[in-house]
Order: sequence, then C-alpha cells, then structure tokens
Amino acid sequence: MYHLYYYPLNASMAPHFILEELKADFELITVDRKSNAQKSQDYLALNPSGRIPTLIDNGQPIFESAAICIHLSETNPSSNLIPEIGSPDRALFFQWMMYLTNTVQAELMVYFYPQKHTTDERGVKNITQAQEIRITEMLKLLDNELEGKDYLVGGSISACDFFLFMLSVWSDEFKRPPLSFKNLARYLRKLALRDSVVSVCKKEGLSLTDYE
Repeated sequence: MYHLYYYPLNASMAPHFILEELKADFELITVDRKSNAQKSQDYLALNPSGRIPTLIDNGQPIFESAAICIHLSETNPSSNLIPEIGSPDRALFFQWMMYLTNTVQAELMVYFYPQKHTTDERGVKNITQAQEIRITEMLKLLDNELEGKDYLVGGSISACDFFLFMLSVWSDEFKRPPLSFKNLARYLRKLALRDSVVSVCKKEGLSLTDYE
C-alpha cells in the first residue's frame, strides 16, 4: 500500500490524481499546513525539505511532487502514464514535466509567496503582478502546444496532464485564467470528466462547476 502525505489543493494533488488513475491501494495522510505540521520533527524525518507531498512506497519516502508522479508512472508501466524507453515521446514527456515543475510551478511559488523573494515588503505587490504576467505567458505557450491535441504528450494521457491540471487549478484566479484560453479550456474540461479527477476533486473539496 502507498501512503501519500498530502494537504488539499497542495502539490500533492498531482500524485493524488495518479494514484486514483492507477486505482492503487493507498492511504491519504493529512499534513495540517495550518498548524505547520510539515515542519514537525516526525514529518522532517520523512521529508527534510519540510514540504508537501511525501509518498511512502514499501517504506521508502519520496518527496517532490514531479518525482513522485514519475516514480508512480515508471513502477506501474501498464498504466502508460509515461512513454516507454525507446519511444520518441519519452524525451517530450521529460521536457514537459521539467517545464511544468521547474518553470511554471516555480514561478507560481513566487506568485503565491512573494514575501519570500524580497527584503522590502513594499515590493510584494509588484512581484505578484509581475509573476502573473510571466505565468500568463507560460499559459499561452501551453495553449499553443495543445492546438489540435487532447494530451500534452502523445496520443494518450500521461502524468504531465495531471500535473498541468493541478497547476491550472492554482492559476484559476488570474485576470486571464487557464479556462480563458481556447485550447487549454477544451483540454482541461475533457480532463475534468475523468473519474480519477472527479474523485480527487471531491475528496479535496474542489468544485468542477467551472469545467462543465
């Protein structure tokens, strides 16, 4: 059985999607961010970064959301959530997964926690505004990539799609949210119909009404 240390709508959401998609045997363990439980001694013993999520697989703790998604996909090859070795789509899978986590997610973290990126509190508002502009440009890039495509990589769903859905949820209050882009909107609304996405959103308290 897998154990996923999570918090609703946090970076644990993508691994949660994948566990549901796999129909895996897993247990959700809530890490209460409101009480800073991710910084507790017990949690730090599993994940020294003090961040969410952490996956326990056969006693082995694994942290970093993208790493967990890749691990789950690799160790469940019949799911086809990652292209097989030798497939030309495999390099594209890693390209997009790295773009999503190292670029889009990283910039979203600056957007949500601008105070951590300045020593002058007067500049926080400017950082947030600049980040929204930067991330909107990234959404445009992804929208262009999805022209005429149902999935980000290849002809079937991959871990990248679940990761992008998570990041899109985080961006839904932008002046130009993901659902305002033609291709992204079509893509996200299709993903929102999947049983795994519906199940996770129900468990994590996210309404999918906007995706109908």
